Amino acid sequence: MTPELYWLSITLGMSALLPFPYVLNRIAVRGLGGALANPSPTAPPLAPWAERAKCAHANAVENLVLYAPAAIAIHVLGLGTGLTASAAVVYFFARLTHYLVYLFGIPGLRTLAFFAGWGATAVMVVRLLGAS
Repeated sequence: MTPELYWLSITLGMSALLPFPYVLNRIAVRGLGGALANPSPTAPPLAPWAERAKCAHANAVENLVLYAPAAIAIHVLGLGTGLTASAAVVYFFARLTHYLVYLFGIPGLRTLAFFAGWGATAVMVVRLLGAS
C-alpha cells in the first residue's frame, strides 16, 4: 500500500469517529429518544462544544471529498513521490488538529490547520496536473 493510500485510510477511519462526541452530547441533552428523533426546532440545543464538533465534522467531510479522489488518483496512476507522501501525513494531522482546535474553540489555530490541509490537497492536485 502506498503512503498516500495508507494515510487516506487512516483519515477515513478518523473521519468516521468524529461524530461520536457530539452524538453523545445529543443523547445527554435530548435523551436517547430525542437523539433518535428527526431534527426539530424545538429540541434542546447541544452544548456549544458539541455544536463546534458537529461543524468540524461537516468541514472534515467537505474537505475529504476534495482530498480523497486526489490521493486515490496519485495511488492508481503511480505518481506518488516523497512530497505527496508527506502531504498525506500533513493532511491527516492538519484535519485532526482542525477538529480539536474547533472543538475547543481556538479560532486562529483552526484557520491555520484548515489551510495546512488545503495545502496538502493542493500538493496532490499539482502533482496530478504534471508538476513534480
